[in-house]
Amino acid sequence: MRFSELAPAIVPWSMPQAGDEQRMEPAMRRTLYMRFGKRLFDMVVSLVALALLSPIILIVAILVRIKLGNPVLFRQTRPGLGSRLFDMVKFRSMREAFDADGNPLPDGERLPRFGKWLRSSSLDELPGLWNVLKGEMSLVGPRPLLVKYLPYYTEREQLRHAVRPGVTGWAQIHGRADLPWDQRLELDAWYVEHCSLRLDLKIMVLTVGKVLRRENTGNEAAPSVGDFDQERRERMAALQGAHL
Repeated sequence: MRFSELAPAIVPWSMPQAGDEQRMEPAMRRTLYMRFGKRLFDMVVSLVALALLSPIILIVAILVRIKLGNPVLFRQTRPGLGSRLFDMVKFRSMREAFDADGNPLPDGERLPRFGKWLRSSSLDELPGLWNVLKGEMSLVGPRPLLVKYLPYYTEREQLRHAVRPGVTGWAQIHGRADLPWDQRLELDAWYVEHCSLRLDLKIMVLTVGKVLRRENTGNEAAPSVGDFDQERRERMAALQGAHL
């Protein structure tokens, strides 16, 4: 989408209604895999993975408890399929730290070496398999972003909510948090339009390779990219100023 087209294309967000994801179907490939196979694949793989990885999950939980204290799990509300809200679960990676006025310190100052290791190894994402098993997430799909970003998506970018959010995704194997927002969200929309078993398997294999090589392992926005909502507000303000 061209810069000049951004302002009128932003879709006002409202609470999701029943059938919202179905209204996005024309832009999607409604194959047998998309209708039934993807969810079955998620259930089987996540169940097997939880069983096989349970010793590692237990060890990481103990380490988080020793290194960072309680709570062991970090929960945050994120928009999922049809923009419906759910609680995403991860291992906690930041410590509690406050300034003299009682305000939380910046994330960079609250992220210890252990937390950085958790994130770089993607071990903090293991509890997300429970979200997958419950049907709130998928193994592969657009990463669930913050609720505060919802009012700022263009109509095309809203496609990311036509499928379940993923533990990994097409954007993640192309740079993850280092990508500019426009490029990252376009990759998400492309994935929705081309989703298939073959593509999901490719993404999973490439993700494992990137994790083992510790390449672009952050999922949230890098400091150099900035917050999506702030970027869009500044862009809208620039557009409005240009038309005055």
